[in-house]
Amino acid sequence: MNGKRPNVLLITADQLRYDCLGASGRYPVRTPHLDALAGEGAMFTSAFSHFPVCGPARQSLLHGRRAETFGALWNFSGALPTGSLQPEAYTWSRALAEDGYTSAFLGKWGVHPTLGPQAFGYHSYISEADYARFARSRYPEAAYSNGFFGETNPIPLEHAQTHWLADRATETMEKLEEGGGPWHMALHFPEPHLPCRPSDRFAAMYDPAEVREWDGFRETFAGKPYIQRQQLYNWGIERYEWDDWAPVVARYYGIISQMDEAVGRVLEKLRRIGAADRTIVVFTADHGDMCGSHRMMDKHYIMYDDVVHVPLLLRWPQVVQGGTRRDELVYNLLDIPPTLLELSGAEPPPPGHWHGASLVPLLSGQQHRSPSWRDEVVASYNGQQFGLYSQRMIRTDAWKYVWNCTDIDELYDLTADPAELVNRIGDKRHADLTASLRRRLYERLLADGDALVANEWMRHQLLHGAKHDPAEPFRAGRG
Repeated sequence: MNGKRPNVLLITADQLRYDCLGASGRYPVRTPHLDALAGEGAMFTSAFSHFPVCGPARQSLLHGRRAETFGALWNFSGALPTGSLQPEAYTWSRALAEDGYTSAFLGKWGVHPTLGPQAFGYHSYISEADYARFARSRYPEAAYSNGFFGETNPIPLEHAQTHWLADRATETMEKLEEGGGPWHMALHFPEPHLPCRPSDRFAAMYDPAEVREWDGFRETFAGKPYIQRQQLYNWGIERYEWDDWAPVVARYYGIISQMDEAVGRVLEKLRRIGAADRTIVVFTADHGDMCGSHRMMDKHYIMYDDVVHVPLLLRWPQVVQGGTRRDELVYNLLDIPPTLLELSGAEPPPPGHWHGASLVPLLSGQQHRSPSWRDEVVASYNGQQFGLYSQRMIRTDAWKYVWNCTDIDELYDLTADPAELVNRIGDKRHADLTASLRRRLYERLLADGDALVANEWMRHQLLHGAKHDPAEPFRAGRG
């Protein structure tokens, strides 16, 4: 029986934008190995992160529910306490282990501040700290001087973190395969993530002079929440023009291509050991990265597609026809758990646990939309390192509404303005649409147990659009 059950290989990047996957056809980033994976399986062109911050996103991935419902509001930090997923909570990784899978975790963790993957169902763990010890012992003189803006890595490619992790993954995969039973390996690359430090040829792969502007670069912040412009001052980039950003973006491109090569090594090893046809391969990312788009850095306090639109690829020859492209709205991190449980045949959690849905109904070669699939996605953010700031987003194919609890809301016409440069929230022509999106957002948050809408004040603000219009002067009194 075990020999017939599929292995599960889950590979994630950290801050990888959908439009920086070569197969997206958007920006000239070279990702030949991921493009090949997309060609051999299914590529979801409208996959979205439900929480564009690493820690809560990764906890949701293991648990299968929105992070707010179990108290994970932001990354672990000494500045602000936060809840986290507890080891007694349900995780699909433990469900696989209890169903006979041997599992291994490599790379970025971020699920619990003190407990590692073994407390959540994994049998072995190779960590970022293991790599850091290796790098310090092998290259004690390696030093960096350009902060979050990145630079060329003095550590050669073969010993860069991307390739070191890939080598550990190939070794681990070979041992898992020798075990004879089904296995699951989670390989979580910390790249790309600022500061981007590509090595050797990848550091020179992209000429800053030839890196074109992001579509969203020419941001004016007119009619936008105050905190967005403030972010430029928080990072000290308020005077940056494209000439300042182009080298940063070139390094971002470079580390993406470097990670792609590392992924290629792992996939080639899977083929060499004869396990490719018996292994479900999933690739995705926590979220994206602004990297100069809208003149901003990193991923905080915004719900632009730059940070919520992510790659999602799935290959399994027994189910997925190569070259399948699906454009339904999917959650990468919430839809993966029920998908893997269904494909592996492991015992699912009780009904009603998942906040996502299995992608299996979409994994055919038919190139049309499923009429029964969701027509919206919802994402959330709660602030942290620059101050608390609650946001909730609802996105359809054509429109995006962002509820900013303590500032002006946002409404974007994604057909006419895909770069999200013009906030149309005050346009009375869209009043009915805005009211409908607010209602839909409220209903989704309420159904999923988001406490933000569980009190009358916030419910009133969202449902009735009880927000001051900054274009109108405030007048006290009834007259």
